[in-house]
Amino acid sequence: MISFQKFRIYINKCFIALICLFSFVVLLPFLMLIARLVKSGLKYICLDFFTQTSPSPVDAMLANLAGEAIPGGILNGICGSLYMLTIALVLTVPLGILTGIYLYENRGKKFANLIQYLNAVCYGMPSIIIGIVVYVSVVKSFHSYSVLAGGIALSISMLPKIIRTTRETLKLLPAYLKESGLALGGSYTGVILKIIMPAAKGGLLTGILISVSRALGETVPLIVTALGCSMINWNINAPASSMTLLIWDFFNTPNMVSMVWATSAFLFSIIICLNLIAKRIGRQWKFILYHE
Repeated sequence: MISFQKFRIYINKCFIALICLFSFVVLLPFLMLIARLVKSGLKYICLDFFTQTSPSPVDAMLANLAGEAIPGGILNGICGSLYMLTIALVLTVPLGILTGIYLYENRGKKFANLIQYLNAVCYGMPSIIIGIVVYVSVVKSFHSYSVLAGGIALSISMLPKIIRTTRETLKLLPAYLKESGLALGGSYTGVILKIIMPAAKGGLLTGILISVSRALGETVPLIVTALGCSMINWNINAPASSMTLLIWDFFNTPNMVSMVWATSAFLFSIIICLNLIAKRIGRQWKFILYHE
């Protein structure tokens, strides 16, 4: 007769096996996606892919008919993504960090609770709504699609994450950091800037990197704000392209399937790297914090 202890061990092993099975089922689509991107995308990535602008549909059609590689690359998309991302960071990082500090220092107050509630609503807002709001307020006002409008759209999508990350990071800091600074005669602003912010830099950087990875994958807001451009554009008031916009343009052209896979693989690798770096920074920062 099986004892009760052996029965519990048997049941425990069964549940572990089920958990492993379901975890594999959940990971299987993700692993298949990675395998397909590696197989279909990496073989089209070469030096021209990073040094030339996107090809025209005619060039792609002629190359396919001749059995040759499609000429051109995604340099305009890379430059446009970096340009709009820089604008978004300049607009978002100071505002997001300051708002997160305000929410942490004034938690429980009505206005802080209202901001926190609105931030939670914006956190789950569909990206198309962000694009429409920026289109009505910026594109219509300046009568042109532009890099500025695209950067503002990305900043709105990044802002809720930075605010939440800042607030949660400050919660992890020991209270004696602030109390010691004030007890030594430091001003409130000086304590925040010279003690609290350096101590929280790991968590803040993690939140910024995660926000950047999210912004790099945005497509819909940029369609109605930045529009896209086949050339490299540094004029902030003119349309520009991004890597996601190029994927959308290539997808709508049957002769550019290879460019879709190559651009998707490159963008996916960047996002994975950013998330891995953010995860590593977050782990190191928590380890240092908890062992001080």
